[in-house]
Amino acid sequence: MIIPNNIWKKNMTVVVLLFCIICASGFAEQVKWNGPAGSRIKAIHHFKKDTTEQDQVYAAAGSSEAETGISATIINSPPINGFVPWIVLAATDESLDAETTGIYDAFASTYVGNPPAGTHPRTDYFIGIFDTGASAIVIGYENAVRAGLYNATYLTEDNYVTVTGVTGSVDAHVTQPYALFMDGLDALEPNEPGASEVVLPTTSGMVGEYNTSTLIGQNPGSSPDLATAIGTPMSVFYDTHIEVDQPITVTHGGTDYTGPRITFYEKGSSTPAYPNYIPLELKPAGSTTVQYITYGIDFETWLEDPFNIQFDYSPLSPSVVIGTSSQSLFFIHGVDLTEGSRSAVDRNRFMLDTGAQITVIGSRIAARLGLNPVDKEFEVEIEGVTGESIMAPGFYVDSIAVPAVGMWLEYTNVPVVLLDISSPEGGTLDGIIGMNLFTEYNLILRAGGFMLDDDPRLEFERIVSSPVGDIAPQSGDGVVNYLDYSVFSQAWLADDIDTNWNPNADLAANGTIDLPDLVVLANNWLSGTTP
Repeated sequence: MIIPNNIWKKNMTVVVLLFCIICASGFAEQVKWNGPAGSRIKAIHHFKKDTTEQDQVYAAAGSSEAETGISATIINSPPINGFVPWIVLAATDESLDAETTGIYDAFASTYVGNPPAGTHPRTDYFIGIFDTGASAIVIGYENAVRAGLYNATYLTEDNYVTVTGVTGSVDAHVTQPYALFMDGLDALEPNEPGASEVVLPTTSGMVGEYNTSTLIGQNPGSSPDLATAIGTPMSVFYDTHIEVDQPITVTHGGTDYTGPRITFYEKGSSTPAYPNYIPLELKPAGSTTVQYITYGIDFETWLEDPFNIQFDYSPLSPSVVIGTSSQSLFFIHGVDLTEGSRSAVDRNRFMLDTGAQITVIGSRIAARLGLNPVDKEFEVEIEGVTGESIMAPGFYVDSIAVPAVGMWLEYTNVPVVLLDISSPEGGTLDGIIGMNLFTEYNLILRAGGFMLDDDPRLEFERIVSSPVGDIAPQSGDGVVNYLDYSVFSQAWLADDIDTNWNPNADLAANGTIDLPDLVVLANNWLSGTTP
């Protein structure tokens, strides 16, 4: 069945939610966070509650963790907001002629092709979010203009799909196939003193895909511009190393961007690697390719003259990971939640969303845990792409555990927002695992999930901070012990003019290695943990 363009405009929906979250009322801290699937959180307001008994429980958990050290995987009170995985992007014209090749697939590649006319990647690159919560690649209007994509060469004539938000939806333009390449923020040159911009010195290290169709936001006017989100259609091709303990800040377009160092590797790369991992899966299953859909027969011409059959090879939809029933996204195989005596165990409809700084639960999970929106512990106002707003309650649930091979990920006193989000499998998600749960971990997202591929997975390693007094870091043990005492004793009574001076041993910062420093060492004796 051939569906005319106007029907596609009404019914075709991409699972990319774009909205803003601001506080409900009263005083609120102004913030700039990202929510699930490209949302923006502008402020947050907490309500006062009697948490004396709860605080005692978490204090006990915290003291237990301190005694056992970092080998205990429980993290008490993770932050409401996590990091944003910003990446650098550049476009080229590399594509295939569908009419002559019959190929609609996207292909992984290093940087190839020519930049759009009138642009140069050194200065006309743009910045987006590495966002596994987006089923299609979305380029905001301002970034599309900057990159030279907002013209007749790259936009289809009249093909749109609907980008859905919590309060409404907007139409986004479908592009002709082109190429898009990415790299981490560290690919940019450091900001020089007084400089307002940084440049992209080379494209040689960039990877991405060509022959891909994306969505481009229309001129938003008074509404928020669509977020630039590089979603699952790109992340299935590359292993992505996210080093949270290596933050990078750049200034671009008058805006400061701070995020972890991100490096992309060929899928299946053996290095680097972390020993612990969460099994993931693409849902819906059955994916074999990243592909856009075309019209086939030009329906409007055929209606006017049934004997005049012409073909239109323009993309009708953006390139997506095509599953058995719809576009596929990364899901975690199981999540356990508890609140008091209630639990929601082994829930398998939680999506992994690297673009969300917060964690979300849906109504089914809230009902299982007995959470009452009337007794919310904080509240957010969600502003959709239409500019309208709704309110969403927030809670601190007792625990969330994510089963993993190796160490489990376990959290207590976990902030979550109650919000129902559409699932690519139909219905709504159980929830979204956001980046606020990974602020103490370095990550590797292993690509995969296609038929005959290995399953994708999220490898992780706890970030270990050396305790005060660990002055023999070359030992790599992270414990204040006899190794540190040996180093300390060699610098005893030295100051900065002596040959045995060791600034690491000046623990009291008094310019001499003496009794005050020994007291600091003694007070931290055996702190830390052995891996």
